[in-house]
Amino acid sequence: MLLAGVVTVLMAILLYVVGPSLVPASLSVRDTKVYFADRISPAHRIIIDRFNARHRGRIEVIPVDLPFDKFSTNERKELLARSLRSRSEKLDVFSVDLIWVKRFARWSEPLDPYFPPQARGGILPVALTSCYSETSLVAMPLLIDIGLMYYRADLVARLPDAAAVEERLRASMSWTEFLDLRRRLGYVGKPYYIFQADAYEGLVCNYLELVAGEDRNALSLGGIDLHSPAARSALQILVDLVHRQKASPLSVVEFDEPRSYRYMLDSDAVFVRGWPNFIENFRTIYPDTARLGRLRKAALPHIDGREPTSVFGGWNLMLSKFSTRKAESLEFIRYLGTREAQQILYEVEGFLPVASDLYADSAYIAVHPDLRYYRSLLERGFHRPSLVDYTRISDVLSHYVRLAILGECTVPQALDQASRMISEKKVWIK
Repeated sequence: MLLAGVVTVLMAILLYVVGPSLVPASLSVRDTKVYFADRISPAHRIIIDRFNARHRGRIEVIPVDLPFDKFSTNERKELLARSLRSRSEKLDVFSVDLIWVKRFARWSEPLDPYFPPQARGGILPVALTSCYSETSLVAMPLLIDIGLMYYRADLVARLPDAAAVEERLRASMSWTEFLDLRRRLGYVGKPYYIFQADAYEGLVCNYLELVAGEDRNALSLGGIDLHSPAARSALQILVDLVHRQKASPLSVVEFDEPRSYRYMLDSDAVFVRGWPNFIENFRTIYPDTARLGRLRKAALPHIDGREPTSVFGGWNLMLSKFSTRKAESLEFIRYLGTREAQQILYEVEGFLPVASDLYADSAYIAVHPDLRYYRSLLERGFHRPSLVDYTRISDVLSHYVRLAILGECTVPQALDQASRMISEKKVWIK
């Protein structure tokens, strides 16, 4: 394990700094070595160790760790792209944000021959949807995410009708009801609702949830209609949360998920927008575990008179078309989709499984009741537009949405400028 750890660190550093084509020949490994690039969590390590033990002497998975505390999602994306452009043999299986699938399809092995329709039957359809490029299967789901909200149950418990309020929160409150609750809790003038508004994909998720909540037709396979009333109304909601209602501090413009979670806990805010594995991620790094224990999950607020909705997130597995170890790599991809591996991802790290039978197993649900709630949220979910250049569009959009939240431009100015840059295929350089 020590050797594997050393190789992992060396590979990550060399790939990032000099590019995969310049990795010294002295680090070459046998054909039975399968290089797997992902954010290697404790759950990933358990899975890799089990797979390697069962295939000892034939296949060994070597993890290439790309942790979020060292690589932003954009850096991770570019690192993988650089390796694949160079046709490196040092990358076999890699994990991609589901919105990257079309971008990486050109470098990935088509998987239709290896995963025929009957082999896909045990996967959540909403997870499988993001694995296609045109009609070709080019990825397999690893885990799925759904946008939700966390709240401090001990603060809500101060209300005389706390039980009824919590029931409404789990089902989804309208924004009007949600903001009225702030007054009832005595949080006028205090941090109330924390969201992520730095210029990155997390802000786009926050924004598109409101766009889709207003009108799903404003989002399509062709892109995002930034001139639609829904697009403008959604951005106005985010701006007003900071400037008119003052329910969210201006500092949200500096927040990604970890920073927003920490701020919510440190400042005794009531709510934070997040993803399902927030608590599992923070158990080992946040000192006040008692405060973590007071958190509960809730649905995001919905637009008055509309249906609740949340954006899908998640990570998919792809196989490099340049891999010289495809058969061994496919064995590992299949194992990652097994019930055993999916349970480890969920039970150790809180990653939502893509194996549909886990959501239908009453005995398993009895031990893990949150899965029933997650399934109800997944039924409300929507996918972001599936576009080859989605990340370019996202970079432009997040920049201008953030400017509007900062108050440096109006909502119409932000969306008009973003629309112009997107249509002219311009790139925002951070």
